[in-house]
Amino acid sequence: MKTATKTLLALTAAAAFGGFAATSLNLMLEQPARATPPPPAPAPVGGTLPVAVASTPMPSLAPMLKKVLPAVVSVNTKQRVRVNTPFGDDPMFRRMFGIPEERIAQSLGSGVIIDAQRGLVLTNNHVVEDADEVSVMLADGRTLKAEFVGSDPDTDVALMRIPAQHLTAIPVANSDLLQTGDFVVAIGNPFGFGQTVTSGIVSAVGRNNLPGAGFQNFIQTDASINPGNSGGALVNLNGELVGINTASYNRQGSMAGNIGLGFAIPANLATRVKDQLLAGGVVRRGTLGIDTQDVDARLAKGLGLLEARGAIVTRVYPGSAAGSAGLKVGDVVVAANGQPIDNAEALRNFQGLQAADATVVLDVRREGKPLQLRSGLREAPKALAGAQLDARLGGASFADLPESLRRQGLAGVVVDEVTRGSRAAQNGLQRGDVVLAASSGDFSDLSSFRASLAKPPAQLVLRVLRGNVSGQLQMR
Repeated sequence: MKTATKTLLALTAAAAFGGFAATSLNLMLEQPARATPPPPAPAPVGGTLPVAVASTPMPSLAPMLKKVLPAVVSVNTKQRVRVNTPFGDDPMFRRMFGIPEERIAQSLGSGVIIDAQRGLVLTNNHVVEDADEVSVMLADGRTLKAEFVGSDPDTDVALMRIPAQHLTAIPVANSDLLQTGDFVVAIGNPFGFGQTVTSGIVSAVGRNNLPGAGFQNFIQTDASINPGNSGGALVNLNGELVGINTASYNRQGSMAGNIGLGFAIPANLATRVKDQLLAGGVVRRGTLGIDTQDVDARLAKGLGLLEARGAIVTRVYPGSAAGSAGLKVGDVVVAANGQPIDNAEALRNFQGLQAADATVVLDVRREGKPLQLRSGLREAPKALAGAQLDARLGGASFADLPESLRRQGLAGVVVDEVTRGSRAAQNGLQRGDVVLAASSGDFSDLSSFRASLAKPPAQLVLRVLRGNVSGQLQMR
């Protein structure tokens, strides 16, 4: 209330001053010219706003930012990229035309110092992904070489370490307390201009439908987030970290600029990922061990549900956490830990944001009646053996797509390994192939790929993307 009063006083004073100046100017123009000596020139006045109005200090973010800005850094990455030519790797052609074998690609982003003693810096995975060299420029102008600690592409969080000398860290807030309408400030390095501050409000929390991203629980804000802001800080008015800026949305592409739709990773989620990366270099995720599908209007009517919402269990895997908890095929999960579950994708996203040893409370509808189950989670597999899915895929293993491919709009699974001479190899599968579709049914990730093969089709045909070329492979 006090802040609103201060702002109102400031605006009133500014309006009054503007009206007084305009009135004085009009009077001067209306008076006839007189041959009188000009009045003595007034003493020069500094061109600054008053620091107070009616003894009330003017509101400003400057004191808070003075403490926060030293903790936000610019991140510069370098990557060696192979230069392709129409004549392949012909060394004579390269020498004749002076074509180098590789070039250095550079990119800019931002980061946040969260531990000054250990020199720990949080940023986005897509800022440092595939980089051969990463350097960090501090607010005081120092440039330090960064050591890569680990990253989690599925949440787009990466952790680096820089020499811990006279660093300033930012305090971390409990981002679970953030509400729609709270004021926030975004700090980063947009377009390489250097440290820049923008402000706005929290437009929404818990966003999980951003195209091309992995597991999501974004803070949405109208504070301007542009290319180069990625990895920077989203802070509250106390100067505490509430999120890591990660993306902006524009139908014309991110380089077209900000339209008031910016997204940040909640600080609590980023901290959990950081702790796992420090402990073992990788993130271990939990899973219930079930396959689900959306509840449509037809299913809702048949199951006696009041609305078409939730994720219906279509399969419970033997030895799974869900099986131990008593979850059954036909159960409809409508909430998890109090968070509404509107569809199968929402349940997948929820599981992907939980630790491997977490315990969750599920609100279920069984035969139309409410039921609450408590279930532990077990570690989600990083890859699945093809032989466990279908004998025709024997010798291959499959994994979820890396975040870099999902950001390009791709959905499916990637072939992680192929054993030489195996059935999969004889059928033409190669390591790195992206399986976009199959005759077994629709899928978008590893879990749904496994679900699509629960009933093996008579003919298994895969649509595969290899490099920039797509085609079909029949598995025999």
